[in-house]
Amino acid sequence: MRVALVDGGGTNIGSVSYALERLGATSRLTADPADILAADRVVLPGVGAAGAGMRRLHELDLVDVLGQVQVPLLGVCLGMQLLFERSAEDGGVATLGLVPGEVVGIPAGPGVRVPHMGWNTLTGLVEDPLLEGIEEGERAYFVHSFASPAGPHTLAATEHGRPWSAVVRSGLRWGAQFHPERSASLGSRLLRNFLREVDR
Repeated sequence: MRVALVDGGGTNIGSVSYALERLGATSRLTADPADILAADRVVLPGVGAAGAGMRRLHELDLVDVLGQVQVPLLGVCLGMQLLFERSAEDGGVATLGLVPGEVVGIPAGPGVRVPHMGWNTLTGLVEDPLLEGIEEGERAYFVHSFASPAGPHTLAATEHGRPWSAVVRSGLRWGAQFHPERSASLGSRLLRNFLREVDR
């Protein structure tokens, strides 16, 4: 299986690649449109701000390419946020438009720290091949200040002041707000499902 790891400049690229290797997948870090479109799976990682992430994708001429991907695509952390239509970060940024909806800032409040950082439970799980073997209440590792409100494309939510999308799907595009590469057995299971199961 050919896994294209999109070189969007995210600092989590190495750890995502290593997590895939542990599962027996060989990933190729690439910004080559031909590599991305020839892959069996595409992963869009990302850490940082939406504005910088989109600038890099535009500079690499990958915005249209990612829209042309016809195989399962997984956005991770910022990569998930970039799948939506718009992010409120950096004063408002048009993003990839592959998943309906927008990303907004998480409001701080009593008992609600921003950024949302650490282990948190997954709730409201919807049956989906990506979540096979993952149970309600299992915990994943989050680091983010922006998020997508839970909505019709949410497969799993997490509570931080209010419900936020933890996993989303639109067609063959999935996103995980948490870091699967840092989420122990839950993260490994999600990545394994992405590699083996989601084309069912």
